[in-house]
Amino acid sequence: MADDQSAAVVLDEPAVQTVPDRKAEKKKKPKRQPPYNVVLWNDDDHTYNYVINMMQKLFGFPVEKGMQIATEVDTRGRVIVLTTTREHAELKRDQIHAYGKDDLIAGCKGSMSATIEPAQ
Repeated sequence: MADDQSAAVVLDEPAVQTVPDRKAEKKKKPKRQPPYNVVLWNDDDHTYNYVINMMQKLFGFPVEKGMQIATEVDTRGRVIVLTTTREHAELKRDQIHAYGKDDLIAGCKGSMSATIEPAQ
């Protein structure tokens, strides 16, 4: 009978609680995607108004930001419009390519050119 009582006492002891491993919790966090730049390229077939309107419509930028982008692409030949995830950068590049021609320029044949590149 003494053996049965000691077994019962052992069963009644509280379970040992372990502290969660903080390193294991950190490893469970999803990896951040590397950033990509959406680059707009200059050409002579689009006006400042075209660029400003495109930046407003596709990116939600105010007129001032659109003017800044139009000026930079005209003077430097290229401008980084947005830095984001690769998937979002591809979408924005494709939207720029699909935006259409500049109606203010008679010889304009289509949209401006844009590319994506890994951000530094």
